[in-house]
Amino acid sequence: MTRASDSGQCESGRFGIDGAADGVGSSRPGAVADPDTAGPKWDGVTSTTRVLIVDDHKVFTDALSRRLSAEPDLEVVAVATTGSAALQAIDLRHPDIVLLDVELEDRSDGIELLRELEEAQPDARVLVLTAHDDAPTAARALGAGARAFVPKDTPAAELVDAVRAVVAGETRVPPELLTHVISSLRASSGTQNVWQQKVDRLTQREREVLALMVAGLDRAAIADRLYLSINTVRTHSKNILSKLGVHSSLEAVSVALRAGMRPDMQ
Repeated sequence: MTRASDSGQCESGRFGIDGAADGVGSSRPGAVADPDTAGPKWDGVTSTTRVLIVDDHKVFTDALSRRLSAEPDLEVVAVATTGSAALQAIDLRHPDIVLLDVELEDRSDGIELLRELEEAQPDARVLVLTAHDDAPTAARALGAGARAFVPKDTPAAELVDAVRAVVAGETRVPPELLTHVISSLRASSGTQNVWQQKVDRLTQREREVLALMVAGLDRAAIADRLYLSINTVRTHSKNILSKLGVHSSLEAVSVALRAGMRPDMQ
């Protein structure tokens, strides 16, 4: 694995993570960086892919932003260093592609963040960047909707190619992981019934709301229990019905029960 230099340049054309792992973070926690200075502006380009980078290693993101901005068809519209900043950025900047590190310090489960980003902007395609190219993590990411799984020490040219492949609708997984990923996905689908698969589409908050629905609570009681407004609970309820493919709260509870959800699963 090659190493990113302190200047943010990537040696040997690779985005190695070693240099970014020694406590080098963003200029302030949770920052959403405006990449206006990250690279040259390209005039005359009528169609560009808008890219959001979500990673908390500043040396890595600086180098990655410069490299992508050097491509006339790619535009880095923001760099987010936390999960909350990523959700803010995807809402404000409307990227086409999200390059997501699923191991952010403020998020114990980056796969859950992936689901939340996709819910916030369904048209955005997520490419997962990771320091640990293991098959189980890749399978979880792809199962949650990621379009590609790319190790951080991938050569720069290959990473750019992967971004363009995702834009074109392709899926990219390292060849050495592909067999294990397919096996993991098959095993997962074999152990989950169709109802579980539906419930797994929900975000953590939506599952909390659904569990309280199973417990028999109405919207007002759910709002009180979760410290949310009734309007927020109403929005979550609509999303739950849509994702489960049902038309009423009673049907949603039926799906939850068939998936094995119980009132105490909150």
